[in-house]
Amino acid sequence: MIRTIALAAAALVVTPLAARPLTPADLAGLSRIAAPAVSPDGRWLVWQQRETDLAANRGRQDLWRLDLKAKGAAPQKFASVADANETAPAFAKDGSVWFLSDKGGEGAVWRATMDGRAAPVTAAGLGIGGFRLSPAGDRLLVWADRKPGATGLVPVKEEKPAGSARTYDRLFVRHWDSWADGTRSQLFVLPVAGGRATGPGVALAPELVGDSPSKPFGDEAEVAWSPDGRIVYFALREAGRIEPLSTNLDIFAVPADGSSAPVNLTAANRATDNFPAVSPDGRWLAYAAMARPGYESDRMVLHVRDLATGQVRALTDKWDRSVESIAWAPGSASLYVTSHDTLDVALFRVDLADGRVHRMSGAGTVGAVRPVAGGVVYTKDSLTAPADLYRMDDRARETRLTSVNAGKLAGIDMPVATRFSFRGADGDTVWGQAVQPAGMAAGARAPVALLIHGGPQSSFADGWSYRWNPAVFAGAGLATVTIDFHGSIGYGQRFVDSINRDWGGRPLADLKAGLKAATDRFAWMDGDRACAAGGSYGGYMTNWIAGVWPDRFRCLVTHAGVFDARAMAYETEELWFDEYEHGGGPYYERAADYERWNPVTKVAEWKAPMLIVHGERDFRIPYTQGLAAFTAAQRREIPSRLVVFPDENHWILKPANSLQWHEEVLGWIKRWTAATPAR
Repeated sequence: MIRTIALAAAALVVTPLAARPLTPADLAGLSRIAAPAVSPDGRWLVWQQRETDLAANRGRQDLWRLDLKAKGAAPQKFASVADANETAPAFAKDGSVWFLSDKGGEGAVWRATMDGRAAPVTAAGLGIGGFRLSPAGDRLLVWADRKPGATGLVPVKEEKPAGSARTYDRLFVRHWDSWADGTRSQLFVLPVAGGRATGPGVALAPELVGDSPSKPFGDEAEVAWSPDGRIVYFALREAGRIEPLSTNLDIFAVPADGSSAPVNLTAANRATDNFPAVSPDGRWLAYAAMARPGYESDRMVLHVRDLATGQVRALTDKWDRSVESIAWAPGSASLYVTSHDTLDVALFRVDLADGRVHRMSGAGTVGAVRPVAGGVVYTKDSLTAPADLYRMDDRARETRLTSVNAGKLAGIDMPVATRFSFRGADGDTVWGQAVQPAGMAAGARAPVALLIHGGPQSSFADGWSYRWNPAVFAGAGLATVTIDFHGSIGYGQRFVDSINRDWGGRPLADLKAGLKAATDRFAWMDGDRACAAGGSYGGYMTNWIAGVWPDRFRCLVTHAGVFDARAMAYETEELWFDEYEHGGGPYYERAADYERWNPVTKVAEWKAPMLIVHGERDFRIPYTQGLAAFTAAQRREIPSRLVVFPDENHWILKPANSLQWHEEVLGWIKRWTAATPAR
């Protein structure tokens, strides 16, 4: 069942091909790496790698490994269970690799030795969503969806009502892309002996109603073992009638044997506390915390708690950046964190003694940081390169470890990305990127695609994307512009906060100034042939542009965008997001704030041809918003097209759907930016 396939150790020889641009098919077919793990002896690097099966319209995950101590070693496929996905590798103290497999249709934990032998650790049919192995390897912390109050991991069968109705007495009724079914992600500890987990497990916090890890995006970064294996730390937002209004995740500590109730270590803070991480010496608990309740984009400050005394210090309170991940250095004297920083997602080292912050990485996007002796291993990508694995030593010297897409990218001529800045709203410096299609002849000019990021507190950073990828737009012959407008992250908290209650104000001013700055500076841009496109908040902005900047663009693309702020306020699931952005209250209390920037009020000014795209399983910005926008465009007799994906959520994720999405979006922009547009 498990096979180990050794690839040739010699360097990969690629036959030179005629240069060609990057296409959506290339994007869909690239290998994607994640979740690196390093063996205790520092020899082996193991990671999960996804390959795309276009015929089956899905991705397939396997484990790969690299011998870090063998000169010239090539990656090898390490674990491949037939008809299953293998993810989330983790090394045990004895050097074995533990991982998650969905063989049989539901998640289970497996164990493999480095000679390729593997077997399941947990029983089938438990639906395990993730795991953390104890430091000694004698217990397994797992999480799975169960009814609140479950005392063991084994599912309890319940009688279903005869009818098909869903019934609810409180929110959430649906979240992200799923209707609530009454279950919660709960933590259980299983004893392990002889490579097998036994018994029903011990529920760690059956008295708490909430999800740990949090939904929809929480993962193993929200749970941690103490080095002695006695305590489990986890983040959880307690449920209740205010759950859709709350960002109040707290850090809890609980004995790993479940002998007493969990203790809330951050009860005094009503905002987010997350990413618990215990120092290797067991003395300190690190975590990140916000200060303002109800705001998802407040600054995440790195804190450390002395586990002996309970004293807490805010290490990075004077650093105007937001911590996005935490990992302790082996000696417990410093920590590695990642943060957005002026178009990059960079790696930083923070000194425990005084909180001094040192930037370690250069341009690009760093992720999945794993400390090792003498440095770190991590993934890194950029706007023109998908992720690979790298190692950095303590002197910030970087070594590339993999080139997983070398063969697939052979012969592809990547575009050239240039950073630029300009004076935006309030006189602030605003940053953007201009992406020039490869192979342009001297004096040639390309039509412009202005891509507008979502969030809204996000960034079109120097990173690779499998959804909105500027290199793919440039590959289609479009001069591509991105702007980190007011509200973007990586420029300090004042800049982030400036979009609150100002959705259609400063950001639009920045987009106007940024597009002009780009077309004035780069002679290869034909600013008279431009379209604007965006998703989520970017989709909101294209709807807003349609009414308040109606003569600038030849076309617009709005993906999953807010069209009617009033309907959005009552239809979305995470109410805290919409309410905080519009003054901190429901629509009926702050109608003027919502209506000030409401695209539906400007429909009478719409002129530009519009493509509207939405996923039917999108519960963050429900598909009815897209349907309403299409109705408005049709009633205005504007050339318009509605594309609805019944099996997608806020994002377009399936390979075949991604290809169709690109065909629709790129086709629409190229149609209307042609020298003579076809109406």
